[in-house]
Amino acid sequence: MLFLVLPLYQQISNVTYHSFPAPLQASCMIVKDIVRQCKVFIMKKNFLFCLLPFMQNFTKDGEQDAVRCNTRAELVKRGCKENEIISPKNKRNIAKDDPLSASQNGQVVQMRPQKIDLDLRPGLPVSFNVSFKAAEGHPVDLYYLMDLSYSMKDDLANVQVLGTDLFAALRKITNHARIGFGAFVDKTVLPYTNTNKKKLKKPCDENDQQCQPAFGYRHVLSLTPNKNDFEAEVKKQFISGNLDSPEGSLDAMMQAAVCEDKIGWNSNSTRLIVLTTDAGFHMAGDGKLAGILEPNDEKCYMENNLYVKSTEMDYPSVGQLAMQLEKNRIQTIFAVTQNVESVYKELSKMIPKSEVGVLSSDSKNVVQLIERAYNALSSKVTITHDNLPEKVRVVYRPICRNGEKSEKEGVCDQVHVGDEVIFEITVTADTCMENKFFTISPRGIKDTLTVTINTTCKCQCDTAGPIIDPHPHCNMSGSISCGICSCKDGHVGQFCNCKIGNKQEHTLRASCQKDNGTECEGRGDCVCGRCECHNTDSGSQYYGPYCECDDDHCEKFQNQQCGGKGRCKCGKCECNSGFEGSACQCKTSDEACRTVNNSVCNGRGICKCNQCECKGGYQRPHCLECPGCTDPCQTKVNCIECLGFESGPFKKNCSEACKTISSTIVKEAFTLSPKECKQKDSEGCWMTFKLVQLVGEDNYKAEIMIKRDCPKPPNVIAIIGGSIAAVALIGILLLMLIKLLLYMKDLKEFRKFENEKKKSKWLPSYQPHTSTTTTTQQALVHLCAGEE
Repeated sequence: MLFLVLPLYQQISNVTYHSFPAPLQASCMIVKDIVRQCKVFIMKKNFLFCLLPFMQNFTKDGEQDAVRCNTRAELVKRGCKENEIISPKNKRNIAKDDPLSASQNGQVVQMRPQKIDLDLRPGLPVSFNVSFKAAEGHPVDLYYLMDLSYSMKDDLANVQVLGTDLFAALRKITNHARIGFGAFVDKTVLPYTNTNKKKLKKPCDENDQQCQPAFGYRHVLSLTPNKNDFEAEVKKQFISGNLDSPEGSLDAMMQAAVCEDKIGWNSNSTRLIVLTTDAGFHMAGDGKLAGILEPNDEKCYMENNLYVKSTEMDYPSVGQLAMQLEKNRIQTIFAVTQNVESVYKELSKMIPKSEVGVLSSDSKNVVQLIERAYNALSSKVTITHDNLPEKVRVVYRPICRNGEKSEKEGVCDQVHVGDEVIFEITVTADTCMENKFFTISPRGIKDTLTVTINTTCKCQCDTAGPIIDPHPHCNMSGSISCGICSCKDGHVGQFCNCKIGNKQEHTLRASCQKDNGTECEGRGDCVCGRCECHNTDSGSQYYGPYCECDDDHCEKFQNQQCGGKGRCKCGKCECNSGFEGSACQCKTSDEACRTVNNSVCNGRGICKCNQCECKGGYQRPHCLECPGCTDPCQTKVNCIECLGFESGPFKKNCSEACKTISSTIVKEAFTLSPKECKQKDSEGCWMTFKLVQLVGEDNYKAEIMIKRDCPKPPNVIAIIGGSIAAVALIGILLLMLIKLLLYMKDLKEFRKFENEKKKSKWLPSYQPHTSTTTTTQQALVHLCAGEE
């Protein structure tokens, strides 16, 4: 469906625009200020068509040139011939199209074409195909980034001997493999790491002899094809430690991504970071716990293979890390223990081209894990773009193996080495532009397609048909170009019937625009630099220099314009005497705003429509109280101290700092009615005072009780005497306790003696001596009783 014939020199007014059929209202917008040549643009929102009937009388006298904007059927119906309708087509030119090739000395072409130039008509989409073929033997760089916190002690022992297996696994993928090694723990500040000097040097348990000092991130080995170098450097590593469970893994990944020269990334290789850990990660904002407020700036800060800004710069955000990984074409494999698998799966959703694998408790399965994750990453091809200009849209339609169409935009899964897939790419430019470009590339792959965009924003009819100059259709003051009058200097208008002298047309048109807006506000026509206003719906006329005024649209009150108490003038009410308000709805009076002291709103508001509009928290009706304001008893305590007792912070400049308070010293009783304030001064004494707010926001009267309630000094004699008495009392109690214990012991012995006496039996042969024994026993009893 085709639209639009180009009007020249005149912008559509709102009236003409809204007179279009509904589909065209959403299709046409005239771009103005095109002088002397057929360079008028038609937009379908952002969709350009340029159709030009060369008929001189296609528009009637006084009819807007906007009638040239229409469908092909409507244009033909009005008498426009098919060969007089111009509709530019999109053009594309493939500037570079190297064939897909396998790896040769590490160089490989996996995507074609490599460069394409587009000449587009704004709003009209163009499609082209991009082919991708996964090449065998593509170079691979793998950087092994390991958590060396204490909980990874067993894992380090296994990693130290996995060099041979890891290289063997990479050799299955490519003959051009390199591997590097880095380690991380966390920032060496509290609360992440114990900052005791002894603990910083040896953060592990006392029994661990091989323990390296705490660190944030250390680059150990640059990418190398030598497995012996890898094993030798890894064996030199020892475990370290920190306090909290999350680690500084994002810090380490950011530095590994942006420090390209330090790591030794190859510009032609597939880049992999393998992160092994058994803990979560800190992210942006966590640095505040250690007082680190400077955000991560995504730059490299490696000195002597250590990240030197670890304790000065916050952790990166996940978004920052994802952007740098994608920018540097790095794919990530998270080799983590099962306890944090869910955490890293959520992280993987936010980082393009990443996979998560579960480590065994001692990392023995890490080689198999890396193989599986790499195969998953390499079999998924995702096409994306970068540096896309504004007002340009790109849509991807993948055609995967065997011609299968993927439902995922820009993604083909299960793509194996040697498989060729096609992506149908549709590009639409929504506005005019010149020499804009963007790139399309598979994620994690070096190959790119550069797309250059230019747009056709000029009508192609300048040389079509004979040019008669001057032409009678243009009042002998211009020539016909593309069916429209192109006026000579000093003349403007649809038929060049307006003489402007030495002025320029765009200057005349600008004089009909208010604040660079619509000509005559869409309510009139610009004729020779002046607005000729239309009539309103009620029959009256718009007026004003730009037809901006009318007297029919003012605010209503009680269903009457200006409340029936004024007249409408240019959209605003001019109230009769004695009335005010936006709709003249109020009587001019401040009677209801007056207070008992004859002030208006207590000086804390203004009176509008006979009602107080109070300032900052004060409440109607008279702005007397402010429930949300700070209690003046607290805010004025320093002034009370300096006014009443010549002490405190304002002692030296009391008259200036407290000029809003008038004070009175009282000895016996207060005369003011507000509540009594009691506050401590700078000397710790309690001051008693009353405050009453006068007219105004910060105007008070104070009464201050001359006597302060100061705390008495401690009684030294009483304290000493009490201490001595307490000691004596404690001593007496101890003596009594000892005496009691001795008594209880004696009593226990006596009772024991009594029991033994009862158990004794006397022989009959000694009967004559019974009285003597009895006498002896009685003597012993008396003796014990005397001791007791």
